[in-house]
Amino acid sequence: MTLRSMTGFASSQGSLGPHSWSWEIRSVNAKGLDLRLRVPDWLDGLETQLRSQLGKALARGNVSLALRVSRADDTGSQLEVNAAVVTSIVKALSDIEASADAAGLNLAPSSAADILSQRGVFELTNVQDDPAPLVKELAKEFATLVSEFVQMRETEGAALAEILTKQLTQVEQLRALSAGQAEARKPLVAAALQVNLAKVLDNTEGADAARVAQELAILAVKSDVTEEIDRLGAHVAAARELLTKGGAVGRKFDFLMQEFNREANTLCSKAQNSDLTATGLELKAIIDQMREQVQNIE
Repeated sequence: MTLRSMTGFASSQGSLGPHSWSWEIRSVNAKGLDLRLRVPDWLDGLETQLRSQLGKALARGNVSLALRVSRADDTGSQLEVNAAVVTSIVKALSDIEASADAAGLNLAPSSAADILSQRGVFELTNVQDDPAPLVKELAKEFATLVSEFVQMRETEGAALAEILTKQLTQVEQLRALSAGQAEARKPLVAAALQVNLAKVLDNTEGADAARVAQELAILAVKSDVTEEIDRLGAHVAAARELLTKGGAVGRKFDFLMQEFNREANTLCSKAQNSDLTATGLELKAIIDQMREQVQNIE
């Protein structure tokens, strides 16, 4: 499977009889799959079909879909009186006239024209043809649109894979460099521990030499970065496998980047060596760059 980005865009236009329409679909990053559809309500059942198709084609992303449908003539519209609004206006006029009479005011009588001139009395309603053929055609065309949309996400994903592959190569190179630096610092660490042990024994009368040596040995183990370097190598291999596998691997990559970052942090904290610390900081910088790219993976 191909690696996919969560960002994408696609659009298309079409027509059937007096109807014409335009599609627009776009997506950005998200933790899960969030579908936001704007579809005309009178196209019964269409939104359900569109959601189903998107749910099968996509795994993650904040997806926005807009469908705009129009007619080529005005035969599908007519002017109607909103009875509820008229009733509300008549009641309001009656209340006003009653209040005026109570106050001794003489108001001119309201006419039908006065009522019909009020906002909301008339409304334009659509008298649609049977929408079933249009819904069928739109659902058919949408399958093509989704295919184009997924293709764009795959194209973006291929670019991401290329960037991540280069960054993983850099991590592997820095890991190898850190392994060499860790090996070179071993005699220095051992000498420093021996000096510290001698200082402790010289200034601690009656101290248990074996106990002191044991504590220093524990410190030596804590300064060993072999495990961190080995785990970095394992993480690189796992990341390369995910790139090869493709598909919806974004969540796994998110977790893997946390592990990368943890090992780099521990390496820096244990370094006790300027060269190894510098390498650890370079690793952290590359890993941060990788995390930014991984945020786009589906």
